[in-house]
Amino acid sequence: MTLATLIDTYPALLAVAIFFARIVDVSFGTVRILVGFRGYRLLAALIGFCEAAIWVVAASKVIGHLDNWYLVIAYAAGYATGNFVGITLEKRLGVGRELARIISYCSACNLAEALTKRGYSVVELAGRHRGDAPVQVLYVVDKRRRMPELLRLVHELDPAAIYTVTDVKSCHGEDEHPLDAGAGQGMALRFKRK
Repeated sequence: MTLATLIDTYPALLAVAIFFARIVDVSFGTVRILVGFRGYRLLAALIGFCEAAIWVVAASKVIGHLDNWYLVIAYAAGYATGNFVGITLEKRLGVGRELARIISYCSACNLAEALTKRGYSVVELAGRHRGDAPVQVLYVVDKRRRMPELLRLVHELDPAAIYTVTDVKSCHGEDEHPLDAGAGQGMALRFKRK
């Protein structure tokens, strides 16, 4: 039995195949855009190749059978589901790095020391709130997948701390500084992305 005969005999099989092909292709597209934004050009190009190949096959099957409305529904449903799956997948992969800016009003908490003891490379600045109250201003660059752990730790140590997190498109230099030697599990950032 050929593929064409199989599809003619079981048309719902084609709808299911198109649905899953669109999930894969749109998931790839979502991940490709987010990975490309973070500077991984080669990976984005490879994902884009796979995405385009799958799209061509799925789209040609729908266009070749436009008289079957359920194929259009399967195509659109796969597209919608693929967006959700792609964003979820990219979040779980945690590709790239993020910068956390942390402001602590609690002098007794000493967040910089506590985070350094836990293996984070921390840059600490002294600051003042409204000219009077001293504050700690911390900068921590780390892998995206480790950022929730860092933020949980900050909240445990100082529930009143304020923090913001932003994506880091490219890093240069090393996260492990000679002054941090022996402080923990620093991560070297010896690569450049452009």
